Amino acid sequence: MNDTPIISWTEAGESRSARWQSENGTPPPKRVAIADEQMPADRAYRLACEGTALLWRGDFQNARQLLQALARRIDRPPRKAAKIAPPPPSPTEAFHLHRQAQAQRARVLAMLLVPIDADYRIPLRRAPDVTQACTEAYGAPSSAFIASLRELQGLIGAHEWRKKGVAIPALGQRIHPHYGVFSPVRGEYVGLVADAPLPRLTPSLAFDIGTGTGVLAAVLAQRGIQRVIATDQDPRALSCARDNLARLKLAHQVELLETDLFPPGRAPLVVCNPPWLPARPSSAIEYAIYDPDSRMLRGFLGGLAAHLAPGGEGWLILSDLAEHLGLRPRAELMAMIETAGLKVLGRIDVRPQHPKASDASDPLHAARAAEVTSLWRLAVA
Repeated sequence: MNDTPIISWTEAGESRSARWQSENGTPPPKRVAIADEQMPADRAYRLACEGTALLWRGDFQNARQLLQALARRIDRPPRKAAKIAPPPPSPTEAFHLHRQAQAQRARVLAMLLVPIDADYRIPLRRAPDVTQACTEAYGAPSSAFIASLRELQGLIGAHEWRKKGVAIPALGQRIHPHYGVFSPVRGEYVGLVADAPLPRLTPSLAFDIGTGTGVLAAVLAQRGIQRVIATDQDPRALSCARDNLARLKLAHQVELLETDLFPPGRAPLVVCNPPWLPARPSSAIEYAIYDPDSRMLRGFLGGLAAHLAPGGEGWLILSDLAEHLGLRPRAELMAMIETAGLKVLGRIDVRPQHPKASDASDPLHAARAAEVTSLWRLAVA
């Protein structure tokens, strides 16, 4: 049985179909209209809002301009303000409204589609060469397909990030994130791991749970820990970490293991930076931010005592943004720690420096302005 999703449409009076590519597993749209420069942006926007996808046949750069026009129409404020302003939403309501708006925006913008040939070439005028970006994200080319222009732009952006890398002051070098792997742009959590006092003498072994790009494993290795076992259940993350550690000449110190949470055995130091918001992700990369029912956080705390060597420490790096949004109160976190048979040895706090923390126009500004990222030093009670 072939489970490959297929998108179908009618063009020039003929029924056509192609493989459908969606990184997030979005099913192929049921209605497809052919679009080019002759279609006004207002009509394109109306069709996209109604759930009709637009398969672009014109100039590629004009498709990019149409996508920008659709985004402007989504983002513009309503023409008429309510006569009586409603009361401001609670932080939790603001968060859910924000997520709903993000999801709706993503759905509409994903309706502009482009064809991609079997060799990853785009058969449109003035189309860029996306061969390398597609290969990095999808693997070796196989057959022609249709994808959303927005997803393609994400691939191109990820390719540029991978080439350029992200400067990590704690390492004095760059980390190069791969497509689908969360970039360590929020440097405060890396700095916490780089600066926190190591337990007793420098441990000979540490576990890095959910390594992602491998940045924390690299920091631990640079701090003199002879052996680091870094885990992740995402093959893309492990491939990314492997490349970064080789580039940093730390591969001999770090062992990578594909597993959910802990490797076998115990270590004097176990480090984890789980997703910080208990909510459902809408894309693969959002799993680094959103974690339904705090699954990874609960799993880390619940298994930590069984994987700490006597006298060892577990370092939990966690933003308190969920608390300010009313999604997970501090009392719930403390109860998790106690139920897991753990105690808090200390906590090191830092305020995030990312742009949204000072952006008053952000709908979650009040919560972001109060956000603190902490390194919780935990031990067996």
